[in-house]
Amino acid sequence: MGSSGSIPGAARLHLVDGVALLRPEEQVFTAMLTGFANQQLARNLARTTVESRENTVKAFAAYVNTYPWHWTPAMVDEWLGDLRSLRDLRRSTIRSCSEAVRAFCHFVTDPLYDWAATCEERFGTHPVQVVHEWNTAVHVQDNEADAKKRAFTKAELRAFFEHCDGEVVRIRAFGRKGWLPAFRDATLFKTAYAYGLRRNETRMLDAADFGRNPHGAGYGEFGRCQVRFGKAKKGSPPKRRGVLTVFGWTPDVLGEWFTEVRPLLGTDGTDGNDRAHRVDVTSPRCPSARRGQSTHRHDAWRTATTSVFAAVRSLSPERWEARTSAMANRRRL
Repeated sequence: MGSSGSIPGAARLHLVDGVALLRPEEQVFTAMLTGFANQQLARNLARTTVESRENTVKAFAAYVNTYPWHWTPAMVDEWLGDLRSLRDLRRSTIRSCSEAVRAFCHFVTDPLYDWAATCEERFGTHPVQVVHEWNTAVHVQDNEADAKKRAFTKAELRAFFEHCDGEVVRIRAFGRKGWLPAFRDATLFKTAYAYGLRRNETRMLDAADFGRNPHGAGYGEFGRCQVRFGKAKKGSPPKRRGVLTVFGWTPDVLGEWFTEVRPLLGTDGTDGNDRAHRVDVTSPRCPSARRGQSTHRHDAWRTATTSVFAAVRSLSPERWEARTSAMANRRRL
């Protein structure tokens, strides 16, 4: 086997040669998954990606009710066909599932990791690549979003933001504590629109990420936004970028949140909480909102104001159009 036993994910690191196993098939498959995870972590892939691929491989194994050294391309065809016809999954999801199985099969069939030799020795057969170009979809289009989704119009945006503010007033009028999270989410939506941010980019903003813009002194302390948790490229850390403020109402929205509302949550940073200055901070017991909370509130408030089929990210395209227009006007001036 040479030096391949020292490679992350190699069979020798997870199984001892010559030792009989109590449940050989189950234990070898588990060792394969562990090695597959280690190999991906060694490539600096995100843990969410590693866990998602592992769950997909487990789902496929459960569907075909057999182990990788017995998999065939026909099994993949039937599985993907059922995902499309019975569960009606999106094209991008189907392709993601097939790519997860492809990556796993590529790993266990690579001679560097010795999994094929290990299976041949223990079971008399070995795994093969079952995902090929003729039984999987090819990614040929950059934008695969549902055609039903579109950006909000200005009238729809106005109605949406007015409803956000109205909900804060309504909840507070009943004397409920829920007006603080509602105010937080309204601020998150306005911030996402003002700077064209993704959901997680907005959620991970800190007060220190906002600063002055020497070419836009009128925006005060909120002339620029430093995005630290941008969408990462494969195997790389989050991508950073700076976004300039273009809307005159943005400093008022952020200023009100940081100076008047957020202190009411008791998160002044004196307790050593490193999340105390998050834009989306809620309470000392729950310092940061879960990723899906703002999405659920967005969907509920959107439904109450418009029938547009749109996601949180639909707040961004209209903002980019406005930013382009504002920058063009600034250059003309």
